[in-house]
Amino acid sequence: MGKQGTLTKAEMQIMNILWSLPSMKGTIADVLEGYGEKKPAYTTVATFMKILLNKGYVGFEKMKGTKTLCYYPLITKKDYTRQVLDGVKDDLFGGSFSSLVRFFVKEERISEKELKEMLDMVERQDSFS
Repeated sequence: MGKQGTLTKAEMQIMNILWSLPSMKGTIADVLEGYGEKKPAYTTVATFMKILLNKGYVGFEKMKGTKTLCYYPLITKKDYTRQVLDGVKDDLFGGSFSSLVRFFVKEERISEKELKEMLDMVERQDSFS
């Protein structure tokens, strides 16, 4: 799957609902249920599903014996997250992960404790190599 760009907030909300469904498959009605009390219109979700289909983020299959479509993600949440973070790293930090981390440390968005946890994680990864 190629680079498709980032999702809008509304598209991301739908993808999060699809990713959270037990089978990661659902109809528009299933997606609407995932919104809780503040549901958008059925046609709004249908429009976003069409957009997600055109962008290559979801696929669909017809439910047996009906005209109802069942949608499913074509990318995992983990792969999408990696794609977005790689884009941020490449586009804003010249491909440098250390520059990205320095930015968050400088902006005080990463605490000393979190930074130590990250370093410990890197050390554990290195010990498995």
